[in-house]
Amino acid sequence: MAPIMSGAEEGALAAVERMTVVFPEPMATQIRAAVEAGEYASTSEAVRDAVRLWSDRRKFRDMETERLQQTWDAGKASGRHGALDFEALRREARARLTGPEDEDSRAG
Repeated sequence: MAPIMSGAEEGALAAVERMTVVFPEPMATQIRAAVEAGEYASTSEAVRDAVRLWSDRRKFRDMETERLQQTWDAGKASGRHGALDFEALRREARARLTGPEDEDSRAG
């Protein structure tokens, strides 16, 4: 069954550009199989769907990169700096995971 397109998508299809794309045989076989199974009306539709997914993934990666940059900047602006005691960090993490009663029993 072919996906239902929104009005914006249909309008976008009015201005199309023909492109020639070459696929390795296993990919071409997968695309043809999807069309034959009725998942898509044509190979072009299948490729457009793949490009939409690729585009969405790129947008998500860009958003995640921006979020990471903002988090990095906030961390730098927080003023905390210096050497870290990784053993103390591990003890804190274990204490949070196991609970304070397990940590007390190990201390004695």
